[in-house]
Amino acid sequence: MNFKALGKILGKIMILESVLMLAPFLMSIIYNESFYHKIAFVIPISALCLIGLLLQIPKPKRKSLYQKEGFALVALVWIVMALFGAIPFTINGDIPNYIDACFEIMSGFTTTGASVIPDISIVSHSTLFWRSFSHWIGGMGILVFVLIFIPESSDGSSMHLLRAESPGPQVGKIASKMKVTARILYLIYLSLTVIEIIVLMCGPLIDNSALVADNYASCEGDKFFYSMLTAFGCAGTGGFGFIPGSFQYFTPYAQYVVSIFLLIFGCNFALYYLILLGKIKDVFKSEEFRAYIFITIASVSVIFVSLLTKMSAIYSAEGAFRHSLFQVASIMTTTGYSTTDFNLWPMAAQTVLIILMFMGAMAGSTAGGMKTSRIVIATKGSYINIRKLINPRYVPKMKIEGKTLDSKTVNDVFAFITMYVFILFIVVFLLAFDPANGTLTPVVSDLSEKLNNETVHHGFYTNFSAALSCISNIGPGFEAVGPYLSFACYNNFSTFILTLTMLLGRLEILPVLILFTPRTWKRT
Repeated sequence: MNFKALGKILGKIMILESVLMLAPFLMSIIYNESFYHKIAFVIPISALCLIGLLLQIPKPKRKSLYQKEGFALVALVWIVMALFGAIPFTINGDIPNYIDACFEIMSGFTTTGASVIPDISIVSHSTLFWRSFSHWIGGMGILVFVLIFIPESSDGSSMHLLRAESPGPQVGKIASKMKVTARILYLIYLSLTVIEIIVLMCGPLIDNSALVADNYASCEGDKFFYSMLTAFGCAGTGGFGFIPGSFQYFTPYAQYVVSIFLLIFGCNFALYYLILLGKIKDVFKSEEFRAYIFITIASVSVIFVSLLTKMSAIYSAEGAFRHSLFQVASIMTTTGYSTTDFNLWPMAAQTVLIILMFMGAMAGSTAGGMKTSRIVIATKGSYINIRKLINPRYVPKMKIEGKTLDSKTVNDVFAFITMYVFILFIVVFLLAFDPANGTLTPVVSDLSEKLNNETVHHGFYTNFSAALSCISNIGPGFEAVGPYLSFACYNNFSTFILTLTMLLGRLEILPVLILFTPRTWKRT
């Protein structure tokens, strides 16, 4: 194990995190927050800078990284980022329990959006900004950003880092050099984020009169601030709410805008590069893109019909369509924003959302889940296996995106799905021992009062949806972890397990397993 080379890159990441923390520190100054809110960022910034600089002193004999070192480094970086990123929440008192704070910031960096904060209305602006900004940081990938600045190696080290951090069954360059690829990806990412902020600013954002009517503080005067937080969450497909009710109090204009941008950020960013090159026809030749669009339209249609059939007294036709579109876009892209309490939707609508929680959006996007490409490959692989059983002489030849897939890629997809489901049920089993099981939790939402259903049960459905939500990096689940509730119901052990689950989901399992394998750390 090349410890000095790992330490050098880790040190650079720590210095980068200290620079990124200057943004929420600036927010604490702009909003004239207390001394503790300012010092909450000064302390970790100083510690990160000091440790990061010290790690630059040793000079490694070998600058290159083997594959196992690249994978282990990625997992280690995300853990260190979370450990230091959680410190401000504990110091400023917004999340006093450090384990809960680690859960919150890991949820941010992994773009999960699950929260342990019961009442978001009392949280400081600097904390709100750091939570949402962490979505944007983690969305495209921390090490992908660093690849822009570090010298590109000829031995494949950069590719090892990209493969470990980028989601999807296959990872490749869209330009001749890795550094150029990283720059293109981040330029597209930044441009789309800025465009969304501008579009949100062009129309009404939050219905402040409805907020005040429900005894919440008005958000008037902070339109740019909340437009930024919204864009950060959409770009990273995270889902941290920053006003009560998630997106319930956002105007229909804002909800439609967010729905569209969520679907945009759920697409493979390589497709946008093709658009920039003028190869628009090639975008529609993508099997994964066509499957992504088909699944979106089919899901919206099923939920729309279900709401009109079962809840026509509550939703108008426009409202049913808007909520259907928003929740499909939010759940399929594993963002987790909500415009209504889908926890109380008809079972058909909930089932569609559960299926989407497994699937996720496209590979090469900022979304979590299994990814549409893996679903396509697994479906084709299953069909080929059936054909082989019927006709043993059949010679399989699987193609996707016009390219023939080797057997290793197909086997890797099935192995990933197996590990994904296996880990999911291990987590569900561990959550079964939490003291919260069997309790009733009060909930106040737009639908609970209308349906006279103001308590939810904490049971298997809660634990299953919580585990699925964390491994797919979605955010809210169902029952006691529904869209109007938080993960504060779990004890420290369960919170730690779910924190690790979010990391496993974001890095797609292998880097975390490699990090904690003893053989990885033997000197070579």
